Amino acid sequence: MSLSRTYQAFLFDMDGTLITSTAAAERVWTRWAARHGLDAATFVPTIHGVRAADTIRRQKLPGVDVEAETAWVERGEIEDLEGVAPIPGAVDFVRRLPSERWAVVTSATMALASARMRAAGIEPPKIMITAEDVTRGKPDPAGYRLAAERLGVDVAECLLFEDAEAGIKAGEAAGADVVVITAAWTHSLETTHPTTADYADLRLEVDAAGALTIQG
Repeated sequence: MSLSRTYQAFLFDMDGTLITSTAAAERVWTRWAARHGLDAATFVPTIHGVRAADTIRRQKLPGVDVEAETAWVERGEIEDLEGVAPIPGAVDFVRRLPSERWAVVTSATMALASARMRAAGIEPPKIMITAEDVTRGKPDPAGYRLAAERLGVDVAECLLFEDAEAGIKAGEAAGADVVVITAAWTHSLETTHPTTADYADLRLEVDAAGALTIQG
């Protein structure tokens, strides 16, 4: 990884980036796939980084109530928090950030995001952009642009932390720098962006004005 620049804010994806919840999510989605006669081995790898409703809608299943099915998945994911844990180094890393200098942009709902972050020992930030806040989820950049706006900074002056293809594309479309966290990967992803396994090797400095400098 090669990264050395000062930013006005950091924007984080959640699942796979700040926390690991892959096993829990895949358990729920595997059950959902079985309910609808889908091949879980083919289907489940496609769920990551996008909103549940968008995942369900993509299947084009006849007669499916997308809202009801999304609620079913959300209930299952909120109830199943076994194995949810922080990415190594993430808890200490975000604790060092000024509260007005970071946000989470996730494809999860607010209820699910809050439950998972607290289960992982990470207090949710003041600014959380969730599935309810945008009409188009990742890879659309709307969520990241909205987070920057609510923080009062230019998205081009933000560093985005991502792990999934949809989120990386959202960051690129937003015009921000992206660093890719690989700790929770279950399969490799080719990317031209800097990558790091976790937060242990990242050096962070916060100046008197709150600007963030990261090296790694």
